[in-house]
Amino acid sequence: MSGTDDKSDVGADGTRASDTGADTNTNAGPGTGAGSTPGAGGNGTNAPPALTTPRGRRPVVAALMLGMALAAIDGTIVSTAVPQIVRDLGGFTVFSWLFSGYLLAVTVTLPLYGKLSDTFGRKPVLIAGIILFLIGSVLCAAAWNMAALIAFRIVQGLGGGALQGTVQTIAADLYPLKERPRIQAKLSTVWATSAVAGPVVGGLLAGYADWRWIFLINLPVGAVALWLVVRHLHEPSRPRPATRPRVDWAGALAVFATGALLLTALVQGGVAWPWLSTPSLGLFGASAVLAALTVVIERRAAEPIIPGWVWRRRTIASVNLALGALGLLMVAPTVFLPTYAQSVLGLGPIAAGFVLSVMTLSWPVTAALSDRVYNRIGFRLTAIIGIGAALLILLAFPLLPYPGEPWHPALLMLLLGAALGLFQLPLIVGVQSTVGWAERGTTTASVLFCRQVGQSIGAALFGAVANGVLAARLLDAPVTGLPDDLDAVARALEDPGALSAAATDYLRRAVDSAVDHVYIGAAGAAALALLALITLAPRRFPVITETTAPRVTGAADRQDASS
Repeated sequence: MSGTDDKSDVGADGTRASDTGADTNTNAGPGTGAGSTPGAGGNGTNAPPALTTPRGRRPVVAALMLGMALAAIDGTIVSTAVPQIVRDLGGFTVFSWLFSGYLLAVTVTLPLYGKLSDTFGRKPVLIAGIILFLIGSVLCAAAWNMAALIAFRIVQGLGGGALQGTVQTIAADLYPLKERPRIQAKLSTVWATSAVAGPVVGGLLAGYADWRWIFLINLPVGAVALWLVVRHLHEPSRPRPATRPRVDWAGALAVFATGALLLTALVQGGVAWPWLSTPSLGLFGASAVLAALTVVIERRAAEPIIPGWVWRRRTIASVNLALGALGLLMVAPTVFLPTYAQSVLGLGPIAAGFVLSVMTLSWPVTAALSDRVYNRIGFRLTAIIGIGAALLILLAFPLLPYPGEPWHPALLMLLLGAALGLFQLPLIVGVQSTVGWAERGTTTASVLFCRQVGQSIGAALFGAVANGVLAARLLDAPVTGLPDDLDAVARALEDPGALSAAATDYLRRAVDSAVDHVYIGAAGAAALALLALITLAPRRFPVITETTAPRVTGAADRQDASS
């Protein structure tokens, strides 16, 4: 695929692009054309028509939503239970790896699971991911010290990587282009709600039961999801390939090692050691060497984990870069807005969470309605409008009055959610629609991988920005002995009797300035996403028409067929 504008006027749903404005239909390259058998490498053999009635889809969609909830909530549910966990297990100096280890395992395994799902099918990968996640949950609940808990969280993350990528891929397989916004909006709602509800659920379980229940509650949810997948998800039968499928294990190991070193450097830099210290420089240098080695291995591999076409095709490359920037900018509201709400506005944890959670109200709404926009003007222009609006909203945050009212940032977050819903979903739906079944898993995984890496880079970059601004402001503080980093300042402001009124006000203004700079940085990330879409993305995404999809059967389908 060259990535140039296509001249065909037939859309993926059979309508004419000249009438609807939808992105056009074209051949996306070898192995992805219409009528190619899933997993067969695009040999042109047609599989049986998919039986995907609404009633038949329901249990599968329920399984996907439960799987998405498991992956999303476990990224944040531990946060409010850390005091109880540290009290029982110790290990305060390394507890941050409860989050970093999980994130690292999810991120570095996404490309591997994407390739495996394209090679062996979605169902076995999803089943393996759920089982591995549940095993990790049981082990976490039985952990006897902090080192064991961190190791078992990594096991959870290995399963979580399969859940994230495969759920999104199956959702695209189940629905034709015209119907994908609905399922993607549902998954976005589940993800956003779970991510926000995670700390609340974790705090309740740790406070009124035992922190081990944080992991045990995954078992019934995961068991139901597993049963639904086994019982109701049936993919089309695929012809036996002429040669035995080969898995690029050397490439998988190289990708895993490179990602692990890079994310460790980003997560621990400026926290466990200074940025310019020997550990940081050593990790960044080693990750650069491994990255070069990974490129060499992947170029020689017959079936690479990260194929070169992921970056050679302009559509996929531009979406990868744009959603990587999305991961970067999302750090501002999700990480720093709660601190702003509590330290500057003086809100409690629940009220601060509400200021953030309003973003989850508008995001799914605009995502669900985005098809009405991109069917008229195309995926690219819809996403440009969304990220352009997000850029203006992020730039408006530093203009809020000090100290201001809680509804001020809440209104901006409501608008930001609406803008990002119009930005993210058209890109995901659009890029999934430019490839066939045999490449969709890899494509989806590459998009999610870039978003996760962007999130890790954003946490490190904006953390350094916030602490740098705060340190500069504290040099001119009217009193001495004040804390010198953002976390310590936030803790000091929670105790109103610890500081004088003048010192408290000075610290609040310092936090306000630090978060303002973070939002300016987030606006810069939005500008990068906008630039990637304007300069790299084709004017119209080269959407292809497929004749096959996973076959969804079950009791409802059989009843429909018999009647």
